[in-house]
Amino acid sequence: MTKRSAWLGLAVLSLPALLVSIDVFVLLLALPRIGADLHASSTEQLWILDVYGFLLSGFMITMGTLGDRIGRRRLLLLGAAAFGAASIAAAYSTGPVMLIAARAALGIAGATLAPSSLALISGLFPDPRRRGLAIGVWMVCFMSGAIIGPVVGGFLLQHFWWGSAFLLGVPAMVLLLILGPVLLPEQRHPGAGRFDLPSVGLSLAAILPVVYGIKELARDGWRPLPVAALVLGLAVAAVFVRRQRTLADPLLDLRLFADRGFAAALGGMFAGTMVTGAMMVFITQHLQLVDALSPRDAGLWILPAAIASAASFQVSPLLARRFRPGRLIAGGLLLSAAGAALVVTIPPAAGPLPIVVAFVISNIGMGPMVTLATGIVLGSAPPERAGAAGALNEVSGEFGYALGIALLGSLGTAVYRATLDLPAGLPPSAVAGARDTVTAATGAAAGLPQAAADALLAAALAAATSGLHVVAAVCAVVLVGLAAVTLRMLRHVPALSAPSPAAEEEALSPR
Repeated sequence: MTKRSAWLGLAVLSLPALLVSIDVFVLLLALPRIGADLHASSTEQLWILDVYGFLLSGFMITMGTLGDRIGRRRLLLLGAAAFGAASIAAAYSTGPVMLIAARAALGIAGATLAPSSLALISGLFPDPRRRGLAIGVWMVCFMSGAIIGPVVGGFLLQHFWWGSAFLLGVPAMVLLLILGPVLLPEQRHPGAGRFDLPSVGLSLAAILPVVYGIKELARDGWRPLPVAALVLGLAVAAVFVRRQRTLADPLLDLRLFADRGFAAALGGMFAGTMVTGAMMVFITQHLQLVDALSPRDAGLWILPAAIASAASFQVSPLLARRFRPGRLIAGGLLLSAAGAALVVTIPPAAGPLPIVVAFVISNIGMGPMVTLATGIVLGSAPPERAGAAGALNEVSGEFGYALGIALLGSLGTAVYRATLDLPAGLPPSAVAGARDTVTAATGAAAGLPQAAADALLAAALAAATSGLHVVAAVCAVVLVGLAAVTLRMLRHVPALSAPSPAAEEEALSPR
């Protein structure tokens, strides 16, 4: 296989990442119309939104390991066919139950895409320098979906029915099914042993309750059922780990974590995503609630930060040819910490520009972590475990994002309620609403006289800004600590260098 074919193969792998990402973000815009047309209850709408993420996270480790056994290209093509079929079923759903089932199928099929794609990229680009660039391109395509998703979604929902949002990924999947067998070599572990089905059940019984618990805690705060689900999932996870240690052919090879670079990169990805993902949510809320921007205008203000991320994804692998990845990642994390610290200094009435500048700085700093840590994870794993490594990389990001929103979201809410200084003389109903969230405070102010409404909103916005400041300060401290740990743990990883021509030719040959 030639180097040109490898880059063509990357293009085939990147297009689905772009359109699947668009599909996810378009759903957020389509949900109100879905609820109205299908007469979906609030609970059914939550399941329509969440079931995809639940099953995507739950099946990713299973699918990554399955791809190592049956072939990553084969699994990718099977997943693409299933994703396309489920997208069509979702688009033409006649009721909320059918749509929930279609979204569940999309989640299971989607779990095949990222691990198989990353594993195939690892095989297509044995040169660590080119692999870093390829991972950056793949990440840029996924992020681009988040950028153009609202624009494309708004156009579709304005001119077509809500089901058109689900059809965006179908052409990409058809293209993948046509070009994949031609441009993508098959890769699998020829000596893979028996596929342990009990481990699959244990992994699902561990991951699904944990994901559910984290999401519910982030949405509604601390309640008995999500906490119980979280504890149950962690208990089953302990049983899962114990079983993996006793199997000759485990579903998840825990020996991967014995490599210090692998463990440090994976842990850094988890912690970095946890704090920066939560920061992104708080900043987007701040733009809409405090700066009073519409969702469209807030999205446009966030665009420079997304462009900065894309540029950082591409530049980081080039810098890693001259500088050690550990130093680059640590330096980037310190830059991200500086961006978070800058947020702490921004007053409520500063407007969107200062907070967007801080967000741009923070996003630039995260580029080395995202691309180089992913490259370290894939490069540290043996070739026969590339699918499992890719799955762990994606799962760490999913868990980090969800946990960060749950923990830091709870912190921000607690600070908001503790610092809220309401004016005297407000009706009890307005006081109760204002103490809940800043969104509820805005609703409560709508029914008050102008002077009282202005005083209530000023107090709520000041408290919301205080919550953002505390969260940003915590993020800055965590990022500085993560930079120190990363620098120490990854100091042995050399700058990216090319393999010998013989090794590259062997790696590019089909397996």
